[in-house]
Amino acid sequence: MLGRRWGTRLAAAAAGLTLAAGLAAGCGSDDAAADRPEIVATTTVLGSLTEELVGEAAEVRVLMPNGVDPHDYQPSARDVEALRNADLVVENGLELEEGLLDALGEAREAGVPVFTATEHVRLREVGEGEPGDARGGSADPHIWMDPLAMRDAMTALAPVAEREVGVDLGERPSELAARLGDLDAEIRDTLAAVPEERRRLVAGHESMGYLADRYGFELLGAVVPSLGSRAQVSASNLAALRRQVEREGVPAIFNELGTPPGVADAIGDETGARVVDISTAVLPADGSYFTFMREVAATVAAALAPES
Repeated sequence: MLGRRWGTRLAAAAAGLTLAAGLAAGCGSDDAAADRPEIVATTTVLGSLTEELVGEAAEVRVLMPNGVDPHDYQPSARDVEALRNADLVVENGLELEEGLLDALGEAREAGVPVFTATEHVRLREVGEGEPGDARGGSADPHIWMDPLAMRDAMTALAPVAEREVGVDLGERPSELAARLGDLDAEIRDTLAAVPEERRRLVAGHESMGYLADRYGFELLGAVVPSLGSRAQVSASNLAALRRQVEREGVPAIFNELGTPPGVADAIGDETGARVVDISTAVLPADGSYFTFMREVAATVAAALAPES
């Protein structure tokens, strides 16, 4: 079965088949890609894993450039058009893609199928909704920090892609699931270097909760105590965080994309904690989620393991 929009594009192109045949000798990989159905992923992590899942069966396009804070991204006119013309859209959900919400809504209204990854994993709840709590009992959207959560999401995506896009993924879903299970075991081994008493995380904002829950760490606090990086830093929160870092003897503060410049350094100067840059939303040069998570684990282990 062909993807609905892909089938429409092929039908529209049928009149040009005679001319295309005459040019076939000059066609390359770009033409082959144009003939495939298109899946649009909102983030680089989702794009990386979706591409691992579908292989050459579909073209995967990522909207957000690597290195852009997903909480802040605003779509271009081309992004809006890509969403409306996609055979399938893969989004994170839970308003991670704040700036894309209207465009995603328009795509849904146009009949584009949208797969929401956070609807297929066990979610972490943050806060209890007390008055004045910026976190307010919200579900945490940063599911990619747990490879087993991403395994659940990709396992759920596989039949949706086969149905909506009209592709046969063969053994790729089970192979990807096995690799993500192996990645989890590898990360667990890497983080085994951190003893129990040092398994406390202080991050730029609350982006490392799934990592903490999966591997036995406590997310002690954040420079911006919010699930998004747009929240404002308050003097009272910073004072409380500084006291907590001193009291608990936290060895490192993890500085990430979206953390207000200089704030983590100021807390580090006052408490003696090292400030360590960590990538929680930016894929490495090879574009691989697997490399990304290995580097996250290695950074955490190096920062928190006792000095030899």
